[in-house]
Amino acid sequence: MGVSGCGKSSVGAGLSARSGLPFMEGDRLHPKANVDKMAAGTPLTDEDRWPWLDRIGAEIHKAQRDGGAVIVACSALKLSYRDRLRAAAGGSLAFVYLEGSFELLKQRMAARTGHFMPVSLLESQLQTLASPTGEPGVVTVNIDAALDAIIEAACRGLTAL
Repeated sequence: MGVSGCGKSSVGAGLSARSGLPFMEGDRLHPKANVDKMAAGTPLTDEDRWPWLDRIGAEIHKAQRDGGAVIVACSALKLSYRDRLRAAAGGSLAFVYLEGSFELLKQRMAARTGHFMPVSLLESQLQTLASPTGEPGVVTVNIDAALDAIIEAACRGLTAL
């Protein structure tokens, strides 16, 4: 979890490869209206996010109900969003919070291609972000490192939970 550009998809895919658990890109569950809104540079509201979070929560719940688990890339910027996901999961849920400086995040967003989220929305995401550091079941990992080191730190943190 974290703001756009922090590496959720890359770290999620890496955790999936190491654990053998399936990986789900949460952005793919956004309704088209949300994607269009963000692509136009308009931040999402809570009302925009609730159905999206519910879809993600349903996927997590389904995986747990079937006796498994899933790794999901999802911004989960506010405590209320994380609590909604926790409630939907109805079981154990851990978050890896990918934390980085504004400059690093901006640089990463500017370097990527083919993503709907413009760099202009980074500030609004950071303003919305309520750091989960200190919440139960949260591992905080600084993203100012190579991808393998970030994934390793996330694995160590999750193992320690």
